Amino acid sequence: MVVVVVMVVVVVVVVVVVVVMVVVMVVVVVVVVVVVVVVVVVVVVVVMVVVMVVVVVVVVMVVRREVMRG
Repeated sequence: MVVVVVMVVVVVVVVVVVVVMVVVMVVVVVVVVVVVVVVVVVVVVVVMVVVMVVVVVVVVMVVRREVMRG
């Protein structure tokens, strides 16, 4: 009887440990995916801002040159 109780307790503990490990792995994967998505979004926004600034600077320089020729 005692052996059966000990085996049941051991099985329950092992199942709980496995479930906790799986939950921790899922949480880690979700956090990594969220971080990667945030980094990609930030990089895309920075690239868009840089491209817009370059376009504005080029347009302003061309307009100034045309006005100077004017």
